[in-house]
Amino acid sequence: GGYCNLEYHTPSGRRGDRSAALEERLCRLTNAEGALVVNNNAAAVLLALATLAGGREVIVSRGEMVEIGGSFRIPDVMALSGARLREVGTTNKTRISDYEAAIGDTTALLLKVHTSNYRIVGFTASVPIEEIVELGARHGIPVMEDLGSGAFFDLSPFGLPGEPQVAQRIARGVDIVTMSGDKLLGGPQAGILLGRRRFIAAMRKNPLYRALRVGKLTIAALEATLRDLSSPERAWTRIPVLRMLTLPKETLRARAEALRAELLRRIPQGLHVTVIEGDSEAGGGALPTVKLPTYLVALRSERLSPVELERLLRLGDPPIIARISHDRLLLDPRTLFEDDPPIIVDRLSKGMNR
Repeated sequence: GGYCNLEYHTPSGRRGDRSAALEERLCRLTNAEGALVVNNNAAAVLLALATLAGGREVIVSRGEMVEIGGSFRIPDVMALSGARLREVGTTNKTRISDYEAAIGDTTALLLKVHTSNYRIVGFTASVPIEEIVELGARHGIPVMEDLGSGAFFDLSPFGLPGEPQVAQRIARGVDIVTMSGDKLLGGPQAGILLGRRRFIAAMRKNPLYRALRVGKLTIAALEATLRDLSSPERAWTRIPVLRMLTLPKETLRARAEALRAELLRRIPQGLHVTVIEGDSEAGGGALPTVKLPTYLVALRSERLSPVELERLLRLGDPPIIARISHDRLLLDPRTLFEDDPPIIVDRLSKGMNR
């Protein structure tokens, strides 16, 4: 136990800002002028639109009208904020000329939404953020980008292309960037706003911010995550989701072989165990369509069907989630912590020997 100086500034003995240290760390990591944290990314988008574009038009590409989990859609969030949607382009192609033609006296914001949970491929065209920033600067209109998941480091060396890096967006002149505190960041659910000091200050004064701000547990968890993001090497080893995404294939093979050996030792009869090459699905809300090469432990029982094996693992305490493919139960060592294999072996051993 102990005390928490959530809104107490110890040096002065006066009331303090609950998230000042957290926001300072975000600014150091991204080179943003200001930062603000709310309870999720949809809230971050809502607060930004309500503050910067309430009652006025926001221009956004038709191909970026995303729907996030739980059937919440960008147009719905925009309507709730009081901003008016102005769609430009088509589902598969939008050009900078589409944005420019839509600019008028009531235009408050140019919005780009990163399609973090789906991809449009084929006959497509989208406008690079640099061109939108240049257009906004010429017309005196701020530019906002919703990154969705967002990334603090380059993940392409690990086979994860296409995720924009937050600091690069700030460096390229985007006025407001929004992103999630979980997903690729690997922290608690939160919405993060980064960008120009004057826009962040305006959002902080909006009464809506009081309804959307985060509590002390989220602040503590997010600050701990940001400390681990101080360098790529620290992040790869300390943040579970990033460690899983960046595991080398030889490590995965060694883990798969070790699990296979222990299963065969504990269950010498009635269970066929092999190590096969396969893929890990990187994600849905982030990194759609991305598959990472891995080694899988494939199980086939002489007595239980794959569905029965899957239920045996899933309905125990703790639940163990596996997948079925080609009439085999598959375990991916990429998503296992060090203490997990003994639990799996024990569960299967007891279930198979009943």
